[in-house]
Amino acid sequence: MVAPGDDVILWVGLSLIPGLGGETYRKLLRSFGEPKDIYAAPYAALSDVAGKKIADHIQRGLHQDCVSPLAAWLGDPQNHVVTLADADYPQALLQIPDPPPLLYVKGRRELLNQPALAVVGSRNATPQGLANAESFSRNLSDSGLCIVSGMALGIDAAAHRGGLDGAASSIAVVGTGLDIVYPSRNHALAHELAQHGTLISEFPLGTQGIAHNFPRRNRIICGLALGCLVVEAAIRSGSLITARLAAEQGREVFAIPGSIHSPVSKGCHALIKQGAKLVECANDILDELKWVSPQPLAAANAGLAPKNGSQSLLDALGFDPAGIDELATRSGLTSDTVCAMLLQLELEGQIACLPGGLYQQITQLR
Repeated sequence: MVAPGDDVILWVGLSLIPGLGGETYRKLLRSFGEPKDIYAAPYAALSDVAGKKIADHIQRGLHQDCVSPLAAWLGDPQNHVVTLADADYPQALLQIPDPPPLLYVKGRRELLNQPALAVVGSRNATPQGLANAESFSRNLSDSGLCIVSGMALGIDAAAHRGGLDGAASSIAVVGTGLDIVYPSRNHALAHELAQHGTLISEFPLGTQGIAHNFPRRNRIICGLALGCLVVEAAIRSGSLITARLAAEQGREVFAIPGSIHSPVSKGCHALIKQGAKLVECANDILDELKWVSPQPLAAANAGLAPKNGSQSLLDALGFDPAGIDELATRSGLTSDTVCAMLLQLELEGQIACLPGGLYQQITQLR
């Protein structure tokens, strides 16, 4: 168990002072040093830096209500608090304008400084969008890029699954305290991330899923990453906020195009018009980042779908255009399986996506 006098308790105790935001916290650190020095500073000096109300709170000493629940939470070896003073604080976050003074971390702490790519998109994703998010994320993870997303339903969850399936795993940046799973439907995914990946939050334990917390956590999602891939997004979407923040932070922005008739493609098309790089496969991202994979991407791609399964789907497709539902009927496969196989065949250059959600073999068209 963590003793109440440990430095991490002081870091957290200071962060719980009402009205003390990240900017003021960093000012105090620059002025006085670590939290133990801030608690020992003269009232007048504290007031000059942070104002009288915050100085009053600091002078009263550590907020004891935080000690017991935090100490109990830290008693689990999976759980950590990483502060700006720690060597393994994410170095990428030091490049953004407002890095959080501390992060609550659950899972593999070493992933915090792994090269990463953010993958975000619609909660109301299409089957093709989910297949794209999972396949791209798996390929990128196998290429050595940890997949960062927000653990929302839809594209985020699919991205995490793909990242966990790959070699470099996945990080979820959540908008609640780490003792709460939100949304509850992602409970199994959160457990898998805690075991094999990482969950992080800047919000104290017990923080519920308040709406304004989620746009705030988006700056951390893209701040951890070399770039941000938007898979599907409506024109008014939180994913576009993440993409804008990524551009402001100097990160690369990528977008997958879709049907001109689909509402969840309009956000991606808007980003492409604004200068985001249009991507059709994971290699487009790796090339733009000038990323050297630890293993050939083709080797990762080879494991996505059994060869005989892909061939059976090609046989069902023939050489005339067909849609997903028709292919599912012909092949006896589920629509989700057909979507995943079609994506893989498209990445391999064996089929093309046509307007209207139709697919056609392109071997004979060359």
